[in-house]
Amino acid sequence: MSDSSTSKTAKVIFLPSGRRGEVPLGQTLLDAARQLGEPIESICGGHGACGKCQVVIQAGSFPKLGISSSLDHVTPPTPQEATWLQGHQIEEGALRLACHARVLGDVVAFVPEYARTHQQVIRKDATDRVIEVKPAIRQVYVELTPPSLADRRSDWERLRDGLASQWGLAHLDIAYPALLALPQALREGAWKVTVVLWQDARVLAVRPGYQEGIWGLAVDIGSTTMVAHLCDLQTGERLATQAAMNPQVRYGEDLMSRISFAAQPDGLVKLHRAIIGAFNRLAAQTAAAAGLTSTAIHEAVVVGNPTMMSLFLNLDPKSLGEEPFVMAHREAMDLPARELKLRLHPAAQLHLLPAVAGHVGADHVAALLAEALHEREQVTLLVDVGTNAEIALWNGERIFNASSPTGPAFEGAQIRHGMRAAPGAIERVRIDPETLAVRFKVIGEERWSDAWSPEAPPAVLPTGICGSGIIEAVAEGFLAGLILPDGRFHPDLEHPRLVWEGKKGAFVLATAEETGTGAPILITQDDVRAIQLAKAALYAGSRLLMAEAGVDRVERIILAGAFGSYIDPFHALVLGMIPDAPLEQIRAVGNAAGDGALMALLNREQRALAQTLAQSCHYVETATHPGFQDAFVAAIPIPHAHDAFPHIADRLPAQVSLRPRERRRVRGRRKA
Repeated sequence: MSDSSTSKTAKVIFLPSGRRGEVPLGQTLLDAARQLGEPIESICGGHGACGKCQVVIQAGSFPKLGISSSLDHVTPPTPQEATWLQGHQIEEGALRLACHARVLGDVVAFVPEYARTHQQVIRKDATDRVIEVKPAIRQVYVELTPPSLADRRSDWERLRDGLASQWGLAHLDIAYPALLALPQALREGAWKVTVVLWQDARVLAVRPGYQEGIWGLAVDIGSTTMVAHLCDLQTGERLATQAAMNPQVRYGEDLMSRISFAAQPDGLVKLHRAIIGAFNRLAAQTAAAAGLTSTAIHEAVVVGNPTMMSLFLNLDPKSLGEEPFVMAHREAMDLPARELKLRLHPAAQLHLLPAVAGHVGADHVAALLAEALHEREQVTLLVDVGTNAEIALWNGERIFNASSPTGPAFEGAQIRHGMRAAPGAIERVRIDPETLAVRFKVIGEERWSDAWSPEAPPAVLPTGICGSGIIEAVAEGFLAGLILPDGRFHPDLEHPRLVWEGKKGAFVLATAEETGTGAPILITQDDVRAIQLAKAALYAGSRLLMAEAGVDRVERIILAGAFGSYIDPFHALVLGMIPDAPLEQIRAVGNAAGDGALMALLNREQRALAQTLAQSCHYVETATHPGFQDAFVAAIPIPHAHDAFPHIADRLPAQVSLRPRERRRVRGRRKA
């Protein structure tokens, strides 16, 4: 152990990675992990709200590691920590939350598999769409007369005059990197050059002779994932797509956690650097996949929610965390990419799509572009489901928008065994209404669990449950009579899978023998409640827009985003996440925001349309709307107090009524 009388630091070693180093006494193990590069899951950003950053403190002497570790070398559990870890003692150590345990001496901490930052399964991809290619970037070839004693024009004057006379281009300026390359390019090309232009207003590059090739990047910066599409701006061909986790998740999963982190000393700097670093890595990866370097990329179009865009631009997001939720900048923006230290072409341009207001940002406007909501004949609801759902309703005349605070439950936070959509996550659930037998499907294994056998074991065992699985588990539990309309587990039902923790029920989805952790995976009473609150916020936002738009029903529902694309519409209707609509009129469209960014990259007219859409939208602030709270409370029951859902009635078990206050008969053996 480090001698605290002579040293103000202690050694910390994380296993099984072996990452180690000296950290200040009093620092949390979570901050130590960040300092040493140990990928520990922390959905809430270190506030102790998610319980994901679990580590096992190892006790004893470790000669090979050159360290002696003790349970006393970290601070005792806090009351908040104890509620998470109650009853979870491990034989050769103590389970702790890394965000609460502070270093008092040398520590060896084992990070369980379920607590490591998972390599998320990225399910965002651009949808093939017909887009007229009219990019802001183009290239032209110019042949110039060489200078002489009778013609002493500067190189730039000569090029500018040639562009005016041969291409009718006037009022041009030249980017500094292009000016640096101009003298050599002119002479190497024998006064014949290819010029790369932006908006026919600025010269970005000058190449000797005739050289084709202009490329652009469309990037969607999501709270959880980032996706980049590299395109040939001449043909419109998408050359490569790369996706990655947003590295900011280590500082907090939800937006408010990141806004809070940004207020800490150097917090904004860390968040900004993380997102710029991730952008540059994606740019390099997409370029490499196409046989290029990122310095060949002449323009990037970027979209994201207001918080992500603020952090990308290094703007303080504090105003987005408090009423009246004002953005620093919401119009479309063009600026040189080098100002943000983006590793693109030295003169590359950056275009940011406009936002609407509040927490309805450029990503939402991009989704409006992609889905052409304003051109539809039907009353259409567009929902981008995430930690902060963005909703748009087209009533045939106008687009109404809102942001609904669903929270991180749909992403697996606030769920006891929740995790992101990574290998090992339960993503589909079915519960037999007669026997309560369970079968499930795990990411990384194509077969359902009832097809597994010792002779044909699964490729991946479950280690938790992701958002789509949680939604289906709760909806299936309701349909099976296991969960009552108020969200409680049925108190009169007796079944081996139904266990009680005091007065709160829990249901075993996967037994200890079926999991990769050796512990059962359950859906608890608190899990159900978290889903109820999340779905109520989403539904209430939709109903609020319907009231503002003067419509009592929607004819079509579009589910957007990586998570929204994997929600089963039937189960979403059973839960009451979305208003009633014909099942065949509810469809998932994938990453609509990324598609919209791609459209804006390939067609400059789409940028003008985006600005028009953003300015014409009618924004409704749910946080301060007098009707939101009533709609939210009414939407908490399963499904809720509004609709009878005739469109799914024929698919329900005979004993189930979707009128929430109607008493239902429950099959199964009851308690004596």
